[in-house]
Amino acid sequence: MTPTHFDAIIVGAGQAGPSLAGRLAAAVRKVAIIERKLFGGTCVNTGCTPTKTLIASAYVAHKARTAKAYGINVPGPITADMKALKARKNEVLMKSRTSVENWLRGMENCTVFNGQARFESPTEMSIGETLITAPQIFLNVGGRARIPEMPGIHGVPFLTNTSILELEELPRHLVVVGGSYIGIEFAQLFRRFGSEVTIVEMGPRLVQREDEDVSACMKQILEKEGIRIRLDAECITLAKQGEDVVVHVNCADDASPSLGSHVLLAVGRRPNTDDLGLDKACVAVDEHGYIQVDDQLRTTAPGIWAMGDCNGKGAFTHTTYNDFEIVAANLLDNEPRRVSDRIPCYALYMDPPLARAGLTEREVRNSGKPALIGTRPMTKVGRAVEKGESDGFMKVLVDAESEQILGASILGTSGDEAIHCIIDTMYARAPYTTITHAVHIHPTVSELIPTVFEDLKPLS
Repeated sequence: MTPTHFDAIIVGAGQAGPSLAGRLAAAVRKVAIIERKLFGGTCVNTGCTPTKTLIASAYVAHKARTAKAYGINVPGPITADMKALKARKNEVLMKSRTSVENWLRGMENCTVFNGQARFESPTEMSIGETLITAPQIFLNVGGRARIPEMPGIHGVPFLTNTSILELEELPRHLVVVGGSYIGIEFAQLFRRFGSEVTIVEMGPRLVQREDEDVSACMKQILEKEGIRIRLDAECITLAKQGEDVVVHVNCADDASPSLGSHVLLAVGRRPNTDDLGLDKACVAVDEHGYIQVDDQLRTTAPGIWAMGDCNGKGAFTHTTYNDFEIVAANLLDNEPRRVSDRIPCYALYMDPPLARAGLTEREVRNSGKPALIGTRPMTKVGRAVEKGESDGFMKVLVDAESEQILGASILGTSGDEAIHCIIDTMYARAPYTTITHAVHIHPTVSELIPTVFEDLKPLS
């Protein structure tokens, strides 16, 4: 094959790839971008866009079901039309997918290839019978659901975060294996659509990455909606029973099996790096398949970068986009931006959402730093009470010496938006008094954040 020469090759049209293509093409670089399946990546097709669209529908169902508490009468039972839900979800995501693809195909200096990309050398990639070459290659290949090797897994039908989005019938009983971010979101939305739901988690609590008070509060909220939660499930096995799937568990408090019409596996992600021929490019990966990168996202092979889920540095849409910003700043703007400049922040979109920034309380305690802590229940946030959504609490952590904010958790209505004033203050390296001296709008959730900081106490 005679190769076609480009200045840059981008593999993957997720959150980082298209934006980088735009920057490079605008700089009059000849760019090739390769996408083997769906433009827009995980976020647009199987992640944020479809799930948050369904979560919005589930919120409407929940409000309709609880309308009487607001003085509103909704006649008849509240039911979910799964075909209509799927159609609405697809309409939303297709707008984003089509927009990304049309933008790339219409971009000057950019050539789009469809197919599986594989390295032939550190500067060459093949797409089927086509061979292309470039001195710079950028990988944005994303990730997929991890399928655990648990007994019986290959003898039963199961769902992943991708296949569950295609359901057109409501599960009678959804058993969710995995009590973390993805599992909790799907558990709550399907419960609100009308399914019986059980969460089976191997650990002693939900979302173990979070503080214990956060986990406990989330468990209480989910159980209040009728979701059964089984913790300490040390041994999980799957088996068929007629049309159903039996999930056998070895829990300390209850060893009885859970019988479900559908089983969702939500036990983590793995990178899409096993079919790229990385060995031919001398690109190193870790024991989990994540591409090893430095603080500027350069791989072990000169001229090759890795962005997004495949590098194990974030696995969120916003961190993937920031990866693009870091690469573009260093290559095109002479601005030395780094991954280590990034403050961890993310949200879990159950209702109410959990928003997080910086360190957890556990991490602050383990650091040994003298610190201050402030908390406030959402029952003391006027906006939350007025909305009838007062579950949860706020928590902030401050360095006692520098007065800079170390971290925050907001489990409560609008917390995913309210936390940004904290994130911005952390990036400014400003003291927490910047917030306490600010005047926020009433009535909002954000207006009580200064009050939380005004009530700081030593972290004992």
